[in-house]
Amino acid sequence: MESSAPAPGRSLDDGALLRYSRHILLDEIGIEGQQRLLDARALIIGAGGLGSPVALYLGSAGVGRLTIVDHDRVDVTNLQRQIAHDLTRVGLAKADSARARITAINPDVQVTALVRRADDALLDELVPQADVVIDCCDNFRTRHAVNAACVRHRRPLVSGAAIGFDGQISVYDVRQADKPCYGCLFPPEARYEEVACATMGVFAPLVGIIGSMQAAEALKLLVPLGTTLAGQLLMLDGRTMGWDRITVARNPSCSVCAASRTP
Repeated sequence: MESSAPAPGRSLDDGALLRYSRHILLDEIGIEGQQRLLDARALIIGAGGLGSPVALYLGSAGVGRLTIVDHDRVDVTNLQRQIAHDLTRVGLAKADSARARITAINPDVQVTALVRRADDALLDELVPQADVVIDCCDNFRTRHAVNAACVRHRRPLVSGAAIGFDGQISVYDVRQADKPCYGCLFPPEARYEEVACATMGVFAPLVGIIGSMQAAEALKLLVPLGTTLAGQLLMLDGRTMGWDRITVARNPSCSVCAASRTP
């Protein structure tokens, strides 16, 4: 485990007021909202195509504590879309590479890089410490493990996915009794075909679009402001830039969240 920058918790000094001035000028954020971001903790699972814009935007926006979990290392084939990394970091752990990039942009942020798989034990340690969890992984097993941990510890989850030209994003917030968890839409007991970027490919800007939206939803949850995508699934066809929005309800028989909502 490695981290950078001193622990946040400070008030907004003159330097911070200047750095975050474009946020502070927004009535919906202001000084109070920016202070909340500085005091917040975010957990990012994955530092690849989706995790890159998520980590960079949360770091540049001043989210005070970021924990990035990724067991993989930078490969030259990643550089087509994973904008947190560059040629000088090929072979370096992605979590460490992302931490270095964020620190170069905003040294005010404390970044903890964990070069580990996001298994149940690690998630049960990290999720309770987070104010928001952002799932940027690339496989169903990890997605279900992250969702289950967020349900257990009642933390909001921002989930995104991108493959080929198709992307999707939603927020799963079981703190709201009528909102679904990830398992309500994609039951863990169902069979899903895993599709890898190495075999199908991915349109480079697609992960930037979805990842940026994940960062926006996370910031909205932390301030808080606006209306999140809880109970809504957005799906993008990158060929036409057409969006579909589906309203999704919680499944009262969900094998993941039903028991946790029983009075």
